Amino acid sequence: MQRTLVIMVKEPRPGRVKTRLGRDLGMIRAAWWFRHQTSALIRRLRDPRWQIVLAVSPDREGANSRVWPPDLPKKPQGPGDLGQRMTRMLQSAPKGPVCLIGADIPGVTRKHISAAFRSLGSAQMVFGPAFDGGYWLVGAQRYCALPRDLFRNVRWSTEFALIETLVSVKSSRVAMLDELRDVDTASDLSS
Repeated sequence: MQRTLVIMVKEPRPGRVKTRLGRDLGMIRAAWWFRHQTSALIRRLRDPRWQIVLAVSPDREGANSRVWPPDLPKKPQGPGDLGQRMTRMLQSAPKGPVCLIGADIPGVTRKHISAAFRSLGSAQMVFGPAFDGGYWLVGAQRYCALPRDLFRNVRWSTEFALIETLVSVKSSRVAMLDELRDVDTASDLSS
């Protein structure tokens, strides 16, 4: 059974990545932070128990970037809002458990990812809540179709993102993981 860990990444260019953080630190420093955070995250999460796939944006530039490790498969995120892009990544994963994370979660470890995959042994969906009301991980069993309303009517980048996503999967067995912090602003870096 193949386990797939999808990491959503953006080409770390000033003004195109971590713009809310860039308003606090400056766009160059925010892009620098994201590039180094992403590299450290990928190194930390490499594990023979799962295959890492990078979901890249922008599609063409991200797929051809020399920033990302050349040995990891890359898939374009494609157009749409965050929910549409995450749905595309989850649907295109091989059958079996799949987890999807962003690259801006400094506290995530292999232990967290292992717990997510373990949760998918009995749950159909798994979420890692974030302190800001969103979530740092979403996972699905992928032995059957995803919930039809998954990510429908979710207000992204708000304190309602997790609650509204849970409404969209209300007929699924859901597991919850540890709460972690993602980095959106300078205050998140010092927390």
